[in-house]
Amino acid sequence: MATTVSVRTGPAPAAPVPRRRWPWPAGLLAGTAVLYLWGLSASGWANAFYAAAAQAGSRSWTAWFFGSSDAANAITVDKTPAALWVTGLSVRLFGLSSWSVLVPQALMGVATVGLLYATVRRTAGTAAGLLAGAVLALTPVAVLMFRFDNPDALLTLLLVGAAYAVLRAVEAGRTRWLVLAGVLIGFGFLTKMLQAFLVLPAFAAVWLLAAPVGIGRRVRDLLLAGGAVVVSAGWWVLAVGLWPAGSRPYIGGSQTDSVLELVLGYNGFGRLTGDEVGSVVPGQMGATGGTWGPTGLTRLFTSGYAGDASWLLPAALVLLGALLWWTRRAPRTDRTRAAALAWGGWLVVTAGVFSLMAGIFHSYYQVVLAPAIGALAGTGAVVLWRRRTGLSARAVLAGTLAGTAGWAFVLLNRAGWQPWLAWTALVAGAAGAAALLGVHRLGRTARTGVVAAALVAALAAPTGWSIATAATPHTGAIPSSGPRDARTGGPGMRIGGPRGGPGGPPAGGADGAGPGRGMRGDGFMAGGNILGSPTPSAELTALLQRDAGAYTWAAATIGSNSAAGYQLASGEPVMALGGFNGTDPFPTLEAFQRLVAEGRIHYFLGEAGRSDTGSGGSDDAHRVGLWVQENFTPVTVGGTTVYDLTTPRS
Repeated sequence: MATTVSVRTGPAPAAPVPRRRWPWPAGLLAGTAVLYLWGLSASGWANAFYAAAAQAGSRSWTAWFFGSSDAANAITVDKTPAALWVTGLSVRLFGLSSWSVLVPQALMGVATVGLLYATVRRTAGTAAGLLAGAVLALTPVAVLMFRFDNPDALLTLLLVGAAYAVLRAVEAGRTRWLVLAGVLIGFGFLTKMLQAFLVLPAFAAVWLLAAPVGIGRRVRDLLLAGGAVVVSAGWWVLAVGLWPAGSRPYIGGSQTDSVLELVLGYNGFGRLTGDEVGSVVPGQMGATGGTWGPTGLTRLFTSGYAGDASWLLPAALVLLGALLWWTRRAPRTDRTRAAALAWGGWLVVTAGVFSLMAGIFHSYYQVVLAPAIGALAGTGAVVLWRRRTGLSARAVLAGTLAGTAGWAFVLLNRAGWQPWLAWTALVAGAAGAAALLGVHRLGRTARTGVVAAALVAALAAPTGWSIATAATPHTGAIPSSGPRDARTGGPGMRIGGPRGGPGGPPAGGADGAGPGRGMRGDGFMAGGNILGSPTPSAELTALLQRDAGAYTWAAATIGSNSAAGYQLASGEPVMALGGFNGTDPFPTLEAFQRLVAEGRIHYFLGEAGRSDTGSGGSDDAHRVGLWVQENFTPVTVGGTTVYDLTTPRS
């Protein structure tokens, strides 16, 4: 019996861009490149934790493969290493510099904008693609993270690539596109673990609903794509599991030297529940407060998160609803509805998890929301514009524009920054919304003016915030978007660029603690602080470089960020005792004593640190510090306490 196959419906895939229109996408990409590359080196190493790992990967292929913090392969960073594969190769090719670390991130940002444009254009046309790309490029958190060396840049690029592949698969019923989507999501896992899987429910549902093939093929191909996810995500996990533990670095962020524990615990379900063993601070319990801010469905509009990605988030949700309503009677294979479900599912599931997770949550995670917001804004606005002869379409467009301008006004007033910009957005929004209600009666020139007013109302405020973000250097572990001089004007707005996070200790680096500080109860660590890296003096740097070739590690210190600062300055491996938080059980006191006895570590930098974070982590690093203090003589070099481990006390 013949299988019944549904024919795809909806607009045909967009034709190639005519030559006369090439300047528009070219201008979008060129403008994005300028915004993301302009003054990039002002941030120095940005996140020194990852910059040091890129340096290590450029010196050692073993460190590159595992994502080690140092070239001598003591311990890895607390993430899977795909993002470090990119920066490690860049540093290997071009040498260690701020540019070789950060330019790959900016180029990934330009590629993400271009790929989103191409994806949306296939569904809704060139205008929708341009608007989607512009919204993504001008989302402040995107500007922040595509100028920073965290893994989020590569993750966002891979997920947009997966969305493109899924929608191509739905468009043509092609298995290979769906499998490609699985591969890209798998490499997203190797970039930032389980966060990459948040798009899977939406993508799987879209394929099962809208693919123009029979149900048997849809199920079969979905299983094949699932296999591609498992293989592309799992090969590295399997390789690490099979590798003899004694000949590879310790898996940072875990308590048992296990990638699976890291994936499922500290960086997995612990992020949802707040039960993160070894975390710098325990997660919150309940929705009324806590270290990482209140949870709840309004979280991304309040606390410390609103300024990064919420500018057009309400508009995206409204337009998602409008797209689903106007395509509710369309055939199963309607491509506009399929795209809306793909982007909408991505946005709703990811934003929902971010809103409700009780563990570590940083505002910059929201960069993965920006492509979905841009796609829904571009597609929804253009689809409703084409329906502007209907009152309901005009009313939704007008209401969405007015709400977007009003929200921008609220955000800028909270920040106390550039009041003229807030009023510009509000006035343009009111004028544009009123004009949209009667736009069907206007001539072509007048319609162009209405569109211009709408774009100003919707994009002026996030554009200003994005430019201010690009103009502000960002360092440390918890960057945030926006101008340095804006104030916190109310609940839900964290302002100030490079420092701090909601409820947590301030970030370090160039703006954080100087060298020589010991650990205190507020989270500061020897040689800087737990979230920032020190800038050692020239005297200390020269000391670390002296006779470094005779030792496996020039020095050891508690915490990866402290180690990163010394390593980047000296160019020599520095062992990070206890990993990122100083709470990993590596090395044990006995193992450290053995390395010292073998003459493999020259110096210990800083003090003993604290013994308990309240999260059940190991105190091995603290015990090592106490042993060093009891058995070796401290000296102060360039403001930092130094112990020569080759010269014990008599």
